[in-house]
Amino acid sequence: MAPEEPERSEAMATRLVIERAAILLLLAALAAGVAQVLAPFVTAILFGGTLALAAWPLREALVARGWRRGLVAALLLIVSLLLVLLPVLAVLPSLMEQVSHAMKLAQDYAATSPPPPPFLEKIPLVGKDLVRGWNKVLDAHGDVRTLVAPYAGPLRGFVMTAAQALADSVTQLLLSLIVATMFWTSGDTLAAGLRDVLARLGGEPATRALDVVGGAVRGVAYGVVGTAVIQGVLMALGLAVSGVPAAALLGFVTMLLAISQIGAVLLIAVWGGAAWWLYGLDATGWAIFMVAWGIFVGTVDNFIRPWLISFGVELPLALVILGVFGGFLGFGFLGLFIGPALLAVAYTLLEAWRSAGGAPPPA
Repeated sequence: MAPEEPERSEAMATRLVIERAAILLLLAALAAGVAQVLAPFVTAILFGGTLALAAWPLREALVARGWRRGLVAALLLIVSLLLVLLPVLAVLPSLMEQVSHAMKLAQDYAATSPPPPPFLEKIPLVGKDLVRGWNKVLDAHGDVRTLVAPYAGPLRGFVMTAAQALADSVTQLLLSLIVATMFWTSGDTLAAGLRDVLARLGGEPATRALDVVGGAVRGVAYGVVGTAVIQGVLMALGLAVSGVPAAALLGFVTMLLAISQIGAVLLIAVWGGAAWWLYGLDATGWAIFMVAWGIFVGTVDNFIRPWLISFGVELPLALVILGVFGGFLGFGFLGLFIGPALLAVAYTLLEAWRSAGGAPPPA
């Protein structure tokens, strides 16, 4: 072998490494650019994908009956608007009215020098000290408005931030429905392309994992979110029948508490407060009905959730709770639904990896 041949081979190897490194850098830059473009729509894509997967069996059944994909997508969009968007839009005016009323009451209260509440003095050991401190603070500042004046700016900023977050959630919800409609229209092509990519990267186990992921998302959508929605609707119906005002808003609060799992124990505050309000109006019969209905709504999840989860993959309660709160902090209101779905996918894929032979468990 001529002396120059090893040098030529080494030079070719070095050039090959440089070319591959350049290609990797270009691919990384491309991925970063794509991520930057899609960053504002991450929440919409995730929630839209969750909606699409949840309704996919119905979509497949209608397509199998000969319905055109575009018609099925339009029908599912209309149903989603009726079930998802319209309730939110119906609750918003009532929510804004209640917030405005609460702010007016707070302003009226702040303009006075209210005496200490009667129950404060009845607190054992520290009740008299609390009353004495209450009077001392009001004597020093004159009224509540002067007392809270240094905190008015942060409180106003918090209210504005909450209102902005609510408006952003409605916008993301609209975008999510558009994304879900795109999936319902051309989801077959996207799924085929994704299966091809996964088959090239991980073989048959990777492609089978797609079905497991779909089952995990449907398990959360049906078992966690579906049960909470049913509880919210039932609570709103009971409140409306009993004549309790803001029934839709309280039903919406019931749904949020039921989704959070931990907050489900606070459902008693909804139906218990409504029963107390009815009892104060001498509507004893309706108050008893509200107590019975509230107990029914609070326990119906024990029967509905296992049946709905059977359509997907069961997720440990701890992961559901983490997903709800972590999703809310990371994605806002829609994160209540996205967080558990993401953790369900990760948990299911981890279980698939742990299973014998690396094959995922059946969906």
